[in-house]
Amino acid sequence: MRVDKYLWSVRYFKTRNIATNACKKGHVKIGGNSIKPSRNVFPTDKLEIRKNQINYKIEILDIPKSRVGAKLVSIYCTDITPKESLEKLELLKYSQDYYRKKGAGRPTKKDRRELDDLKEDTKDDIE
Repeated sequence: MRVDKYLWSVRYFKTRNIATNACKKGHVKIGGNSIKPSRNVFPTDKLEIRKNQINYKIEILDIPKSRVGAKLVSIYCTDITPKESLEKLELLKYSQDYYRKKGAGRPTKKDRRELDDLKEDTKDDIE
């Protein structure tokens, strides 16, 4: 089975086109070498996939006939990603929650209340 089709089948990418583009950009590797989307994969191959700033590593156990449900993915591949990479993913999630780009729209109600509280505190200090 083609590597792009496999990655789509085991739900690492939402569409096959996204999987193909990831292969073309060099985000999918076997044995440290970038591969083309048309390369065939076999059981016991180990893939390294760069997705969302994380390097995932998976081992292929079996080849599915077509796209499988989320509960059945563990039959076809094993995730061997190091724990450090997964911890990095959690840190990225926390950092994105508190970061708001300049000019990203109006402040939320929570932001406005925090600003109002800050203004009241500084007003009390001045008096």
